[in-house]
Amino acid sequence: MQDKEELTTMIKVENRLNSDGFTEDFRVSEGRLCSLNSDKSYGVEDVRIVNFYRFEGETDPDDMSILYAIECNDGTKGTISNSYGPKADTEVDQFLVEVENLGKNLEKRT
Repeated sequence: MQDKEELTTMIKVENRLNSDGFTEDFRVSEGRLCSLNSDKSYGVEDVRIVNFYRFEGETDPDDMSILYAIECNDGTKGTISNSYGPKADTEVDQFLVEVENLGKNLEKRT
């Protein structure tokens, strides 16, 4: 039986996602998901949330973040992270809420 890798830190999860092909780093700018490594950008209709991971700081409750695994309609896969709670980037939150509202989050398509 193979031991399961414990994914307790964001770095461990990012490394695992990178090995699974989620190699692009994204940011949200002017309502679009933008690659940090190329000039590609995507609208909400071009993006699907594959998975997400929440992390809490060990000593500071304000140190909370969430990492999203994203796949785009052209096959590009990558990640974007955000704080959650009062320190969240509202532009990232708004973009991802719009993706969810299209029913494109977590394979919920029927």
